[in-house]
Amino acid sequence: MITYIYWLFITALTIGSLYLLGLRLQQWIAGLVVGGIIMITGFLFYYFYLEQMFVKRWGGTMSVKVPQGQRHVTATWKDDNLWIENYDPVNNVCIFQEYSRGNVLEGKVVIKDCNPLHLKQ
Repeated sequence: MITYIYWLFITALTIGSLYLLGLRLQQWIAGLVVGGIIMITGFLFYYFYLEQMFVKRWGGTMSVKVPQGQRHVTATWKDDNLWIENYDPVNNVCIFQEYSRGNVLEGKVVIKDCNPLHLKQ
């Protein structure tokens, strides 16, 4: 729900800038530039900062894919970042990886000779 409110706000700002600059002041190029800057800034701000915060603090939906060949073990939050643990049965390693905002700074811990699913090998 909070995500919809955010995008309605960004859309209203964009349309408002087009209305004010384009229709009222007859500066269509300036209106399009300002509207584009608002949309791009709003998208980048959401993708790199707000997405996980919205999901964790106010509820929402977010999708993360488990890499092919791995099995999901667990997930936990550390501050506003999601940490996901997967198991790779081929290499017998556990991969504890941070899913951070926009995949910019991600931590990764590889635990060798790990078998969290207690599978026979």
